[in-house]
Amino acid sequence: MDIKGSVRTFITKNFYVANANALTDEISFLDTGIIDSTSVLELTAFLEETFKIQVADDELLPENLDSLSAVEAFVTRKLKA
Repeated sequence: MDIKGSVRTFITKNFYVANANALTDEISFLDTGIIDSTSVLELTAFLEETFKIQVADDELLPENLDSLSAVEAFVTRKLKA
C-alpha cells in the first residue's frame, strides 16, 4: 500500500498546490498554505476512509499531519496498532 502516494494524490487533487512536482516529502502543508484547519478535517476523513483507521481529536497535530512523511509515519503507526 502506497500511503505517501495516495496522500500526495489526494492533496494535489483537493487543495491548491502551486507546483505539484515541488511537493516534497518534508514540505509543511500548513506553512505553505496548502491546508488550513478546515482542510485538516478533510485530510483526516480521507485517511480514515482510505486506510480504515480512526483518528482521535488529540492526534490532530502538526507532527502527525503536516507533511507527506509525517502522514505516512502516522498512518503506519495506526495500522500497526
